[in-house]
Amino acid sequence: MKFILSLALAVIFNVSLAQMPAITPMPVKVNYKPGFFLLSSSTKILSYDNHHKIEIKFLNDYLQSHYGFRLPVNAKVNKNENYISFSSIKSESNYPDEGYGLNINKNNIDISSKTNMGAFYGIQSLIQVLPMEKKFPFKLPLLAIKDYPAFSYRGMHLDVSRHFFPVSYIKKYIDYLAMHKMNNFHWHLTDDQGWRIEIKKYPLLTQVGGCRNQTLAGRYGSDKYDSTKYCGYYTQDQIKEVVKYAAERYINIIPEIEMPGHALAAITAYPQLSCYPDSAKKVAETWGVFEDIMCPTDFTFNFLENVLSEVIELFPSTYIHIGGDEAPKEAWKNSDFAQSVIKEKKLKDEHELQSYFIQRIEKFVNSKGRKIIGWDEILEGGLAPNAAVMSWRGEKGGIEAAKQKHYVVMSPEKPLYFDHSQTRNEDSLTRGNYNSLEDVYAYNPLPAALSANDRKYVMGAQANVWAEYFDNGYKIDYMIFPRMSALSEVLWSPSSQKNWASFEQRLPGLMKRYEWWNSSYSTAFYDLQPAVVQGPNNEITWKLQTRFPGAKIIYVKDSTTNSSYPYKNPVVIDRPGYYGATVTDNNHKIIGKWTNQLFELNKASGKKITLTTAPNASYAGQGGFSLIDGVQNKLGMVKSTQFIGFVAKDLEAFIDLEKVQQVDEIILHAFEQQGSWIYRPSSVSFFTSNDGINYTEVKTGISKTGDKNIIYACKPAITARFIKVLAKNYGKIPSGMPGAGANSWLFADEIEVK
Repeated sequence: MKFILSLALAVIFNVSLAQMPAITPMPVKVNYKPGFFLLSSSTKILSYDNHHKIEIKFLNDYLQSHYGFRLPVNAKVNKNENYISFSSIKSESNYPDEGYGLNINKNNIDISSKTNMGAFYGIQSLIQVLPMEKKFPFKLPLLAIKDYPAFSYRGMHLDVSRHFFPVSYIKKYIDYLAMHKMNNFHWHLTDDQGWRIEIKKYPLLTQVGGCRNQTLAGRYGSDKYDSTKYCGYYTQDQIKEVVKYAAERYINIIPEIEMPGHALAAITAYPQLSCYPDSAKKVAETWGVFEDIMCPTDFTFNFLENVLSEVIELFPSTYIHIGGDEAPKEAWKNSDFAQSVIKEKKLKDEHELQSYFIQRIEKFVNSKGRKIIGWDEILEGGLAPNAAVMSWRGEKGGIEAAKQKHYVVMSPEKPLYFDHSQTRNEDSLTRGNYNSLEDVYAYNPLPAALSANDRKYVMGAQANVWAEYFDNGYKIDYMIFPRMSALSEVLWSPSSQKNWASFEQRLPGLMKRYEWWNSSYSTAFYDLQPAVVQGPNNEITWKLQTRFPGAKIIYVKDSTTNSSYPYKNPVVIDRPGYYGATVTDNNHKIIGKWTNQLFELNKASGKKITLTTAPNASYAGQGGFSLIDGVQNKLGMVKSTQFIGFVAKDLEAFIDLEKVQQVDEIILHAFEQQGSWIYRPSSVSFFTSNDGINYTEVKTGISKTGDKNIIYACKPAITARFIKVLAKNYGKIPSGMPGAGANSWLFADEIEVK
């Protein structure tokens, strides 16, 4: 399949993939020349005084690992020998420190740079020019590259709290960053589900906080657990080893120590950190947001200062990440001590108390010669004077911080959360939602809302990989590739030169490279793209698309027949059943994954529907059509596009059945997942009418519940043309629950009329 991809794209773009390396991120300037350089195991590397020792070692280690040889390193070469050399760009020139030049000539390869870091990036581009086959000697295309990055901060994040990854994989992950010319690794080391870094002053952090008794099995909200104790942490010696490894690849590691929320692992180890030290504690076994957060006591601040002192000794990073996100304030509202601090410090509320908390930590970190960075919640109540902000809840926090002259790293959940699916047809357990490869590539870290002067505070961007549903490196690879390659181009290549067609052309070569690295990756970009859409006459249709060049789509009409049909236009769904489709080449060979969709039709399916209030833009689906499209969410996937969501608003829907007819049952499918602030309706009412003006209420009851899916139904056994469904929002989230005091969500899936 991957060979077919490469061949098809080579033909369609009239490109020889052997002569056009898939250099990613795309350099600022590339000129190809006729001819080639012959590289063999006898090609020498010219080096004076070990000036480029790190860069040469990386190149030779790569050659040894993937090709089985190392190049000899000499202080001089003979006139007729071909060689690789390094040259210097004068330090007083205005050439960027991370910039480099790569010239592949007939008799030599020269990498020019102002700094060793620049030379290292030149090595990465040279590696991408090498063929991905062990056929010696190598014929390298002659070219001249001039290159430098668009952004100073180019990062990737990895959560090791929810699931722990060994040092060997952390090193592999760092290599991925290096080979994509990224320079920051955000290491999320602590959270509710596990404390993963040894702190010598507080051994219980890893002995107790490093283990949970069991782990949620399946999707969040399933309440099913594996009954297996889960432990893991990094020793300080291992941390030092990883930091050194990253430094040799010019990658800075930013450690994250969460506070004051997301701290159950620490609180379980040392209950004195809590406002309720005598209550039962345990390391979290499921995901979500928890009310028990650090109390702003002297013990807490002394604890954090001691922890951060050891962290700062281990990590040379200018920035130390202190979290600051998703810290519920109920514990502080109900704590006499927390309230006394608010009164003593003359603070307005608990949000200003969090600001006081963060600012106190910042003063300590600053005293150590470092700076703090935190999630955009640290803006609430007032931003600490020297803090940088990582904007994850969209770009709003980053924009606000930049306008206040604070440095910013953009990391919006849409599209830079790589724990979200790469395909609308989820093929494995993920956090849900959908961040496509195209959306990642199209992202611009510089919001239009910022002035040219304020944009200079945007250092760059990073993608985040939260590991609730990923317990091995193979799955992490699958989630980050090829999106990480797209992001690298967003952050390195000039925005004026970004070219989706070029990236798409290079994609087969990138996928071949992932295989060369023995890494997994997603081919979702080439998967069949199905969508349930409303036809011109309100009919339900199944729309199918493929990006496979020259491919043909076939579909099976439904589960009642084995006949296959060629796809020409959106399929009109006129009867219930499973519909299936796949992609074939011109020889009728199947080259894509099968996709299947179950349609469960009823009298309301595809009929005219009107909503009194539009759903929230974050969960809008296809508006009212999502409630009568014949597709039900059977898995309880909270991020599914089958749901439409309302926050602080009710659902009121009117359906026209087109004629008066027998109505025996009306059903509303809703969803509840309180950890995600989603509550079942406070009430559901059904009404019927013959004229669409005068409605009569019919009795309602819950007919079925299970796995968070809730079915509300009534059995009027009357004749009617118009149906009205009213689901009342639950209201404010009650005390003691995640998100207490906030407005709850109402999620609905399908309305059936039988």
